[in-house]
Amino acid sequence: MSKHPLQFIEIPRKDPEKEIPEVRIKHFDEIYESYDGAEAAAQAGRCISCGIPYCEWKCPVHNYIPNWLELIEEGRLFEAADLSHQTNSLPEICGRVCPQDRLCEDACTLNNGVGSVSIGNIEKYITDEAIKQGWRPDMENVKSTGKRVAIIGAGPAGLSAADVLARAGVKPVVFDSYSEIGGLLTFGIPPFKLNKDVVKTRRYILEGMGVEFILNTHIGKDKSFSSIYDEFDAVFVGIGTYQAISGGFHGENLEGVYPALPYLIGNVNEELSIDDSENPYIDFKDKNVVVLGGGDTGMDCNRTAIRQGASSVSCIYRRNEDSMPGSKQEVRNSKEEGVNFLFNKQPIEIMGKRKVTGVKVTETRLGNPDESGRRIPETIANTEEIIDADVVIIAFGYLPNTPNWVDDFNILKKSNGCIKVATEKNLAFQTSNNKIFAGGDAVRGSDLVVTAVYEGREAAKSMIKFLEI
Repeated sequence: MSKHPLQFIEIPRKDPEKEIPEVRIKHFDEIYESYDGAEAAAQAGRCISCGIPYCEWKCPVHNYIPNWLELIEEGRLFEAADLSHQTNSLPEICGRVCPQDRLCEDACTLNNGVGSVSIGNIEKYITDEAIKQGWRPDMENVKSTGKRVAIIGAGPAGLSAADVLARAGVKPVVFDSYSEIGGLLTFGIPPFKLNKDVVKTRRYILEGMGVEFILNTHIGKDKSFSSIYDEFDAVFVGIGTYQAISGGFHGENLEGVYPALPYLIGNVNEELSIDDSENPYIDFKDKNVVVLGGGDTGMDCNRTAIRQGASSVSCIYRRNEDSMPGSKQEVRNSKEEGVNFLFNKQPIEIMGKRKVTGVKVTETRLGNPDESGRRIPETIANTEEIIDADVVIIAFGYLPNTPNWVDDFNILKKSNGCIKVATEKNLAFQTSNNKIFAGGDAVRGSDLVVTAVYEGREAAKSMIKFLEI
């Protein structure tokens, strides 16, 4: 607990400075500054160490949040970094991209009055600053077991599995089709949310722990899955979800209609000077852009198009603002940067003969909840209108598109195409093929980075049990 019991009142919540919109829309760099040591300590000291740490339980990886906040207040940076990594393999990344306003900070006891503790910004500060000062994972007592595990996919689930395995003396070898590690951390999330040097630094840390990366390698084409299966003691599958969900309405095949992910990947390739013919750069300069979808991917598209110099960017969402699934912070940033939001509008057709000219929408109202508890949008008769558009981005989410070798090796799938895994604690995340484990979006469907981190870590713990280490 803080040495000053009323610090949460005496010191208001203060987030790091943020660039003004007029400046930040001119570049793709991160828009937030970082705390210095004194600021981080002061903000950490606002934690009241409440008896039941709701922040921990709302966090998908169950970070020891009050504990590392206390360490930061006391200036014990390296200890805080060690503790942070006990539950999270990518804390500096989660500190940047997690929707804390829906998770830990939303659950903070102080959130209903004086402002929650700025958990995400402190989490980012801990690892960024510790690495800068020379902190590295302590591998001194790690003894090699001689076991080797292949990890397919260098996204958050695969990287987290590799981290846990390496600490247990297992040799992780990570395969990925991209030229850099990170999966969508690198190629899907724009640099203004996650600077790509942060991911490269994490690669450096993991390689220092003994993790090996084999990139530009597409399993099933450049290297057979059967050769991996035979060569390694266990396999982890963390291949994510990449098949875009269609809106199912007329006009989606018109010129000027783009799925969100290829658009975002192409923009990152342009920023990183990567030549990728499968995901070319798509420039929306001087275009009237309409984005369909209200999640974080939609917000990424909004803010990318603004930075490309679009004439206008409108985001259409079929529910109200309070029902949006993404981070409130990202919606706020989009608004500040000039995005026009059209809530309670259901797209029903993309207009045009050969090229896009607009999107026909109808007004909606929220009806009864569905099985998930979310209220179902119902269309209102005779409220149709057309929103002018030169280009349309579809950001309705993604489904798994598992490769053929999943079926060839008796890996069962659910009806929605996700890989089916065991849920019991003994060997959680084991597939129907005992030697193969899986986690992340390939198992649960498109979700948060932090849930993929959790599942990669838990799968690694099960693999360690399976290998009888």
